[in-house]
Amino acid sequence: MLSNIKSCAISGIEGSLIEVETDISKGIPAFDIVGLAGTAVKEAKERVRAAIRNTGREFPVKRVTINLAPAYVRKEGTEFDLPIAIGILTAFQQIDSIKARGCMFLGELALDGEIRPVRGALSAAVCALENNISTLVLPTENCIEASIIEGIQIIPVANLREVIDFLNGLSEKVAVKTNFNDIKNDFAIEQSNDFSDIKGQYVAKRALEVAASGAHNIIMTGSPGCGKTMLAKRLPTILPSLSFDEAMEVTKIYSVAGLLNKNQRIMTQRPFRNPHHTITIPGLIGGGAIPKPGEVSLAHYGVLFLDEMPEFSKNALEVLRQPLEDGYATISRLNSTVKFPSKNMLVAACNPCICGNYFDEKRECSCTPLQIKNYQGRISGPLLSRLDIQIDVPSIDYTDIESNELGESSYEIKQRVERVREIQKGRYKGYNILTNSELSAAYIKKFCELESEARKLLKSSFERLGLSARTYDRIMKVSRTIADMADSNLIRVEHIAEAIQYRSLDRRGG
Repeated sequence: MLSNIKSCAISGIEGSLIEVETDISKGIPAFDIVGLAGTAVKEAKERVRAAIRNTGREFPVKRVTINLAPAYVRKEGTEFDLPIAIGILTAFQQIDSIKARGCMFLGELALDGEIRPVRGALSAAVCALENNISTLVLPTENCIEASIIEGIQIIPVANLREVIDFLNGLSEKVAVKTNFNDIKNDFAIEQSNDFSDIKGQYVAKRALEVAASGAHNIIMTGSPGCGKTMLAKRLPTILPSLSFDEAMEVTKIYSVAGLLNKNQRIMTQRPFRNPHHTITIPGLIGGGAIPKPGEVSLAHYGVLFLDEMPEFSKNALEVLRQPLEDGYATISRLNSTVKFPSKNMLVAACNPCICGNYFDEKRECSCTPLQIKNYQGRISGPLLSRLDIQIDVPSIDYTDIESNELGESSYEIKQRVERVREIQKGRYKGYNILTNSELSAAYIKKFCELESEARKLLKSSFERLGLSARTYDRIMKVSRTIADMADSNLIRVEHIAEAIQYRSLDRRGG
């Protein structure tokens, strides 16, 4: 007696079709699972056996062999409980095999037959659609997120008995559907923070607008209380709204991480992640026995804010280099390598020294030169060179605090940012590039044309400041964005000058 049931394995944020093959034969009673199964999958034997019996069905007292194909794909997690149970009941001729073959199943079984939610339901729905599977049977809690995929039926089930009755035609199940007009309304949710709340800090606000326009990484240095955190938290409010495709990709990440609540269909706002400085390397980059995305991936298409950056572990900061450069985080294991997308804007904030008053004209610094050097040395030069914009944020004046004058709103700034992003989208059409921050050295030569005076200024600054080749590239990318903001195809001297001003740490020599 044989059966073949479809399921899905999650690797990174993508789903792979898995065939759960079941053979029930004569011989000494046994229950074996093969096909590169992880510990959680092997433990499914006891959950499945108890769930079938407690549902009122007979578990075959025979030799039961489960093969999870293809065998070269590593299977982890508890989502294979339900398809294994359905495979056994189908092979034991207690379920209509024809209807079962047309479905994909995911779900964790409790001992009493209840079906618990799993991670990665959205990725499984995409996998089912790509493999022409018309019906996806999921735990009730996972159905809302999966229902945004059009073209397949999402069937919610609460326990094993419901699945058996559905497959045998004893009950009707209403497929979960998403009203896409409601999703459009979700995207229109207003942000509570606004740039108009910020008093003064005109240079910092200009730098953040430049960063948002070109998706550049930025570090802000300033005394405690000058507004660095307040500025960073308002950056998402001026970023362009997520497109549906971007929102789908972000939702996949949160689904795999198990961070979507049962009533959440899709991530509609750009993520803002603000991890504490005690975070570990796996927490920041991702990892674990079953690899899960870290903060750098949870901030995909959004903002990763590292407050008090020098307080983070130096090893954790150094592993940020590869995700910043490549746009994805790579988690390597003995049998597999998993990649999680991490195209985010890194926003860092730090004090200039331990007491925070170095460079502050109003307060005296109590740190020794050695303490200042050691504190600033916690962020390596190679990492700093990957941050396109470096600015000093001064202490705010009392007159600015007392002023009742409102600055520009986030909406006004966002309109300008979206216009500049559209310019970049048109320029890089067909190049698999969305923003100026993604330009490689070859594309910098192609798309960043300098006027003669701008070239002279860049050359003299390069020689005077002793800049690296990577810093040269960063200046060119930022100046390209500033030129776009000024509606100029040619990068002029004022654009280069402003971009050089945004390398404050380079100008001070570290």
